[in-house]
Amino acid sequence: MLRVVKTVCPRDCYDTCFLKVHVDSKGKVLKVIGDPENPITNNFLCPRTIRDNEYVYKNRVLYPHIRIGNKPSNSFKRISWEEALNIIADKLMEVIKEHGSKAVLHLEYAGNMGLLTWYFPLRLWNAIGATGTDYTICSASGHEAISLHYGSSYGALPEEIEKAKLIVFWGFNAAVSSIHLWRLALKARKEGRAKIAVIDSRVSESAERADIFLQPRPGSDVALAYGISKYLIEKGYIDEKFISKYTYGFEEFKREALKWSIKTLEKITNVPWCKIEAIGEAYGKLRPSLTLIGFGIQKSIYGAEAVRAISLIPALLGIHRGFYYSNSRGWSIDIKYLTGECFLKRKTPIVSQVRLAKLIEEGRFKFIYIYNMNPLLTLPDQQSLRKGLIRNDVFVVLHEVRWTETARYSDIVLPAPSYLEKDDVVISYSHRYVRLSRKAIEPLGESKDEIWVMRNLAKKLGIRKEWIYEDPWEALRKALSNAFENGSFEDLVKGKVLKLKYKPKNKYQTPSGRIEFYSLKAKSHGINPLPQQEPLNLSQNEFILLNSATLNYTHTQFTEIYGPIPPIAYINTQDAKRLGIKSGDLIVLENNLGKILVKAEVTEKVMEKTVWMPRQLVDANGVPQNILVPSKTQNIGNGPIFNSTRVKIRKFS
Repeated sequence: MLRVVKTVCPRDCYDTCFLKVHVDSKGKVLKVIGDPENPITNNFLCPRTIRDNEYVYKNRVLYPHIRIGNKPSNSFKRISWEEALNIIADKLMEVIKEHGSKAVLHLEYAGNMGLLTWYFPLRLWNAIGATGTDYTICSASGHEAISLHYGSSYGALPEEIEKAKLIVFWGFNAAVSSIHLWRLALKARKEGRAKIAVIDSRVSESAERADIFLQPRPGSDVALAYGISKYLIEKGYIDEKFISKYTYGFEEFKREALKWSIKTLEKITNVPWCKIEAIGEAYGKLRPSLTLIGFGIQKSIYGAEAVRAISLIPALLGIHRGFYYSNSRGWSIDIKYLTGECFLKRKTPIVSQVRLAKLIEEGRFKFIYIYNMNPLLTLPDQQSLRKGLIRNDVFVVLHEVRWTETARYSDIVLPAPSYLEKDDVVISYSHRYVRLSRKAIEPLGESKDEIWVMRNLAKKLGIRKEWIYEDPWEALRKALSNAFENGSFEDLVKGKVLKLKYKPKNKYQTPSGRIEFYSLKAKSHGINPLPQQEPLNLSQNEFILLNSATLNYTHTQFTEIYGPIPPIAYINTQDAKRLGIKSGDLIVLENNLGKILVKAEVTEKVMEKTVWMPRQLVDANGVPQNILVPSKTQNIGNGPIFNSTRVKIRKFS
């Protein structure tokens, strides 16, 4: 008999789709389809989730395993859960006794964004005082950048896309990375209400379908934002009443914007002034506008500066938070209760996620527990990370759904269930709709969820703190007690679709209580109160390496379905001619950290001195792309600099 189970996709994605999972009488997933109960994601899916009926069964870790060979390798033997837990507990106690709890590292991120999958299991590690990371690998710098001027980074809701007359995707290839937000923009345009503008350093899939397209030089977005601001100010398109009532420091910002000459703007951005005029006219005349800022733009050495500058354009036009970056800070969810941080008398040690590779190489940690993440492909400075994890004095435990690259560097691998094999609650970072994510099938093999592992390890360690053993659904009820505007947690459990409360868009958590063009918080932290365009200097033989998402993959997930992420580098026609490279040639990208071997694709879609690659690929020799990425952090938010990576290129011979 066919069952249809209502669940929610928990992957690290803007969309967080509602799903219907078809399961046959033998408990096998037949298909996964979209559920129109969510008005934002509706009933269509991306190429990934629609294949979850296959993906759920691929490359699974089904039983606990212990290493029998050297790292890195896939040499393991199967053991029981009891054996595995005993070994892990004994090793933990040994490390804590000899080196202290700070020598224990827990490493996780957003492989599954369920509240019970990601956050609740952290209670164990917080209880023993283990070291955690600052979660800066993705969006942290952009959050901090916007917060400097608005107090918090939440902005427009997806429904506002349909009301906008101008929809600007800045460094945001939504046609690939957020197909449902892109669909709302296309709908608005089709109905004759809106124009779509795309600003990107390459001709992306979104750019190809835009009404207005600007292609600035990588890293020049602050200058471009000032150019647009200059145009709006000089042409009288700004809302002076709004600026007077709701903002602080406009005169300082105005002086900075008007300093920029047309010649300087064109030189730095490589965008003709006529195109800056065109986007300025669109902003000025097509109201209201909405500017959607991508995560990728802030993953560069001065990415936070770009986000600061871009986010202030809507304020000139009289729009309260007329941008979208991420709305995760607009919800009222008590994450610290879920993680157990609220029970601690002292703070646990936190280290930089971006700089983690060097710390591991140096031997800072003797026990590392990894879940919900594939760091052996996703973190910067892969060479240091790999050297660190094969040290004789570090013990690595991985709790994972699949046999990933990280398993090759682990001492014990534990089987975890996929999202289709457990109940959870997933919160989007774009829309407000929440529904219980129901288990569709029983866990495969001997898979055990993160909470089961946490509790059983806690028992082995003799931890008696009651909050470790709290019922997870009771903890969720408390954490979500003030979260919903149209129902209770009990309604959620019964299957009702609820909407999250949203913080007021016209409230600003800044020192002045206003939008701050001139940031007082930045000034107090020794940061320039105004966004700053930094110099863009490349040597004659250097290229800027850009990378971003591709449609068939969520980070490193779905290679089992679509094959390896294509090891291709897109290089400009003129650069290729100068280097004697043709499409299909093998080329080497290298810097002082390492080198990778990939196939060249010659194109006009990237600018000269720029090369673009799909994110997190592995090269022809099994070397990860992120071996080239340094572990340097930004000054604002401590985020990564993936899209400021400098490389040299040569034809392979």
